Amino acid sequence: MKKIGRRVIQLSVLALSWCCFSAAVSAQDIAAQVNEYMNAGLKQGRFSSAILIARDNKILVSDGYGVANYEEDIPIMPFTKFRIASVTKQFTAMAILILQERGKLKVEDPVCKYVSECPSAWEQVTVHHLLTHTSGIPDYAGLPDFDKPHKLPATVPSLIARFKDKPLNFKPGEEFRYSNSNYALLGSIIERISGKSYQAFLQENIFEPLKMSNTGYDEASAILKHRARGYVRQGEKLTNAEYVDMSVPYAAGGLYSTVEDLYLWTEALSTAKLVSEKTLAVMATPFKNNYAYGLTVKEEFGRKLVSHTGVIEGFTSFVGRYPNDKVTVIVLNNSVGASVPAANIAHDLAAIVFGEKYQVMGEHKEIKVDPKIYDAYVGEYERAPGRTYLITKSHDRLFYQFFDKPPFEMRPEAENKFFIKEIELQFTFVKDEKGQVTQLILHTPTGENIQAKKIR
Repeated sequence: MKKIGRRVIQLSVLALSWCCFSAAVSAQDIAAQVNEYMNAGLKQGRFSSAILIARDNKILVSDGYGVANYEEDIPIMPFTKFRIASVTKQFTAMAILILQERGKLKVEDPVCKYVSECPSAWEQVTVHHLLTHTSGIPDYAGLPDFDKPHKLPATVPSLIARFKDKPLNFKPGEEFRYSNSNYALLGSIIERISGKSYQAFLQENIFEPLKMSNTGYDEASAILKHRARGYVRQGEKLTNAEYVDMSVPYAAGGLYSTVEDLYLWTEALSTAKLVSEKTLAVMATPFKNNYAYGLTVKEEFGRKLVSHTGVIEGFTSFVGRYPNDKVTVIVLNNSVGASVPAANIAHDLAAIVFGEKYQVMGEHKEIKVDPKIYDAYVGEYERAPGRTYLITKSHDRLFYQFFDKPPFEMRPEAENKFFIKEIELQFTFVKDEKGQVTQLILHTPTGENIQAKKIR
């Protein structure tokens, strides 16, 4: 695997190592630590990302690690365009709020005011409910027949027809349940009120004013310079991601962008460039389950974090702001499967900035052990009631399985320590004073050590 980027630091990482630095991390130290961290993941074939970190309105790191297009051997750069999936939702929310400030609608308005042949089940659903995922309208992306149609172009009416006659999951406003259908409806409302297409309204009212020249609605037919292709990595195997027509994710996930353009966007969310400060505050105020208008608001490292993730075939994305600390972290990936998701990388990059603990991805070395020792590890381990890990042995190999997911082979790096080559998980088996295996500790990429008691 090549190193792609501006700063090169040679690494020799022999095992997983924990890093912890003081809170007052200098810009120079941040850049060095970030480069070390990203190169370690790149070396393992687990990172394929463009990243940007800013603090106090200054960009500290803007770089690319990996390959944007393997067919042409094109490296990822800060100007590489990625599909941003559900990060799109905050742009859709902003478009609605722009229309509200212009007096074209109110978020308290019933959806049926703007939807033709509105089903009676939606009579109590408001625009606010759509913005906060509290409408009860089922997610069309989760319907049983979704897989086949997502490869075919969709019109807005045909998209809405997929879920229009489905019963609500709950009474509007009473619960939170993430649903792409909400944002598809918001896109149709934007088009109906403005008289413009969704992409044209965003282009004229958000992208152009913010000079986001490398952001837009992703259309497969368009010639798009510096477009990243999406991939799936399973172990050493890399394949093209399954095709999806972007008219299907639409206003819920149909945009592309770059880390540098998304930084301009995050800056706009902290200033009154598009809407008033009062409206910005409303946009970032959670209603239920930490969800506001196209944004999640929670605490991380004891600090307020306003963010959103995105996942679509071949891509993951994360855009996050720590507003009280004036820190922004953006990660865009063009590989899924065994690749580390953008949100996990962003968590560690933020940890570097704040001097918190983070994990550098090390090189695991598989060793040979007597397969007979596996017998003691076979069994069921309970993480929590109803949540268990199953460890099995087959053909002198050890396997890990969680719920009904496919099993993964566990490879030994010590007699009681194992790793999974395809995903960044490590395991330690713990014995009591009698030599009996009593628990399993799962070490996650974000630094968690999850204990699971052996129950059988």
